[in-house]
Amino acid sequence: MFSSKEEFKAAFKAQLEDRYGRTLETASEYDTYRALGTLIQEKINNQWLHTQQHYKRNKTKQVFYFSMEFLMGRLLGNNLLNMNVLNLVEEGLEELGLSLSGLEEKESDAGLGNGGLGRLAACFLDSLASLEMAGHGYGLRYKYGMFDQHLINGKQVEFPDYWLSEDFVWEVRRPDEAVEVRFGGQVSSTRDKDGKLHFKYEHYEPIQAVPYDVPITGYNNETVNTLRLWSAEPSVGDTMSRAEKEGDFGHFLGHKRSLESISDFLYPDDSTEEGKRLRLKQEYFLVSAGVQSVVRYFENLGVPWSSFPEKAALHINDTHPALVIPELMRILMDEKGIGWEEAWEITRASVSYTNHTTLSEALESWPVGLVRSLLPRIFMIINEINERFCQELWSTYPGDFDRIADLAIVADGQVKMAHLSIVGSHSINGVAKLHTEILKQREMKRFYHTFPDRFNNKTNGITHRRWLMHSNRKLTSLITEAIGDSWIREPQQLSRLMSRKDDLSFLDQLHDIKHQNKVEFAEWVQQTQGITVNPHSIFDVQIKRLHGYKRQLLNALHIMHLYNELKADPSMEMVPRTFFFGAKAAPGYYFAKTVIQLINRIAEVVNNDPAVNDYIKVVFLPNYSVSMAEKIIPATNISEQISMATKEASGTGNMKFMMNGAVTVGTMDGANVEIHDHVGDDNIYIFGLTSEEIWEYYNQGSYSSSEIYHKDDRIRHILDELIHYSPFSKGETEFQAIYDALVTYNDEYFVLKDFPDYLLAQKKVSQDYQRKRQWNLKSLVNIAQSGVFSSDRTIQEYAEEIWKIDRVGALK
Repeated sequence: MFSSKEEFKAAFKAQLEDRYGRTLETASEYDTYRALGTLIQEKINNQWLHTQQHYKRNKTKQVFYFSMEFLMGRLLGNNLLNMNVLNLVEEGLEELGLSLSGLEEKESDAGLGNGGLGRLAACFLDSLASLEMAGHGYGLRYKYGMFDQHLINGKQVEFPDYWLSEDFVWEVRRPDEAVEVRFGGQVSSTRDKDGKLHFKYEHYEPIQAVPYDVPITGYNNETVNTLRLWSAEPSVGDTMSRAEKEGDFGHFLGHKRSLESISDFLYPDDSTEEGKRLRLKQEYFLVSAGVQSVVRYFENLGVPWSSFPEKAALHINDTHPALVIPELMRILMDEKGIGWEEAWEITRASVSYTNHTTLSEALESWPVGLVRSLLPRIFMIINEINERFCQELWSTYPGDFDRIADLAIVADGQVKMAHLSIVGSHSINGVAKLHTEILKQREMKRFYHTFPDRFNNKTNGITHRRWLMHSNRKLTSLITEAIGDSWIREPQQLSRLMSRKDDLSFLDQLHDIKHQNKVEFAEWVQQTQGITVNPHSIFDVQIKRLHGYKRQLLNALHIMHLYNELKADPSMEMVPRTFFFGAKAAPGYYFAKTVIQLINRIAEVVNNDPAVNDYIKVVFLPNYSVSMAEKIIPATNISEQISMATKEASGTGNMKFMMNGAVTVGTMDGANVEIHDHVGDDNIYIFGLTSEEIWEYYNQGSYSSSEIYHKDDRIRHILDELIHYSPFSKGETEFQAIYDALVTYNDEYFVLKDFPDYLLAQKKVSQDYQRKRQWNLKSLVNIAQSGVFSSDRTIQEYAEEIWKIDRVGALK
């Protein structure tokens, strides 16, 4: 890309002057960021074009990964790393009086996702390109992200996250590849002389889907894949003709705004009919645009339709894109003239589905009336899929009405998207061993018995390039000095670090790097939050979406307990600990927002009490994001992975922390089970109920949180502080909902049951942290055993076992 710093500096100054009309002296920091970003993008473009031409020329099978979220984070540093010019550019900028880290801060986090689902998709794209595999993402180009989180009087307040207010230098608009997506209208059918049905779609609402492409660079290779983001735009001719007919051109702007709302923001509130309609529109808009694009690519290959599954793999990331199945059927039958049986065989052989949850609220279903009115032809196809599937079930299980009703795609006035995804896919995978077993043995047991060969496990992974090499460069250098650089290509070679487990000097270096990272993060917290934290304290971190099952509340109650202990016994010895939280609660999720308020009230009490604040500090970091995670994870000592067992499908934050040397406090849930398998009992703090014990409580109906409340003085004291006068409640009733959830409504997520065991685990943490050598060894073991959780391993498994694709190899 650049042969020397001098070549880079000359190209950078030319870009700044020629493209933006600025010199180094007159340019703002944002000008310099844009100049650098567009310069790197231009260098990427040649490889991007070359990659596409190679795929087309060789008729390469390609993966199209459909997801409502792609939580990409900032791309500047990641692209510089992958293009192997990070150090060169950083040093060149320094010689010009500029800071690369300062320029990176000028890039907005792309508002294209919210949590683990979207970050996983981003890691997968990185791994596909880095492994030289043909795989692309299809998502929506949201104008606004989830929301910009502010804390006002300790409460979450949502503001618009207009991340596109400034240029997104990495995207390329491709209007010539726009497609039309249709909503509403009527469908009529006729039969030709051979008795074949033909469908006519009329009076629909057309919307233009315009693609914006973002290059996805592979690490130190020439592969550049694509994240294609669809933007909803009006078909100007149609909109103007409507305005003409109504005699009011004022309708043009209103109609235009209505159409564009489809790609306005992530996850509209679906508690209202209008919100449900918009959310379903979003999902179909993504699916229809994406499938049309895939079909267009396939037709250009000039091979028979029967070859479609050999050239295209369409992957559904959770149930949101489930309409890929009927949309592909629609195009094959209505537009390409293929019969049902052949179209179904092509569709099922091409589509695969990842399930990410056991939560019933996340297994989408849509009212029949809504689907029928908004997507009339799609509903007809779904209904036909359902009828044929139920007939097959009747043939296999004659008279078993309960089974058929349980497995039906359309039942009880609802279209069940998980059922559609399973029936229409050739592969259904969970994302951790425990999660997959729960799907097979409990949540989807009857489907597993019906399609046992389709179910498989693919434990999640993270890209070590972003989460170690880019975010923790000091640790990366130490690892490479110790074992060479082959681990970068083969991350499971991190296990070779175990040869250093008796090397006291190496363990001390690990400790020093962690401490340096903590000092740097403490400085950032002081600058951005105005809070002073002690870098010698244990950095105890829980950063993830705020939800009852993730149990931030359990963490908060533990802090209240520590506060009470210190107040009762000021002479008590305690290792200082700083608790960090980062999380957004869904705007309509009252309970989760109340937990945020409680955490901030605890922070207010603890941080302002001189009797305890040398020992405990609490920091809630607003507007948690990928770029924030890259700062905090390298500085973390304790990773809180404390979800209720059976609820977290996998987790990926647990893997990021582990790879950076943090030690997990967690339940036997999701991928924690596999982390425990790799690091052993001594290098993780496991507590709480197991999945088997929880199922036993469910089966027996024997759990009583009220009984625990009355028997455990510690719990009763803490919970009473929520509703009676105390420093935490201030005599108000704002935390009554938390008390009621835990006591009156029997503690849905077993917080009180796990609380005593959680206290024991945390005491063990404090004891062990004081033994420096042993603690450094725990950190080393976690790093050394983290390679198996690279998304490169995960993608290799998807490629071999589901998508049937190979490495493309060096592009010729």
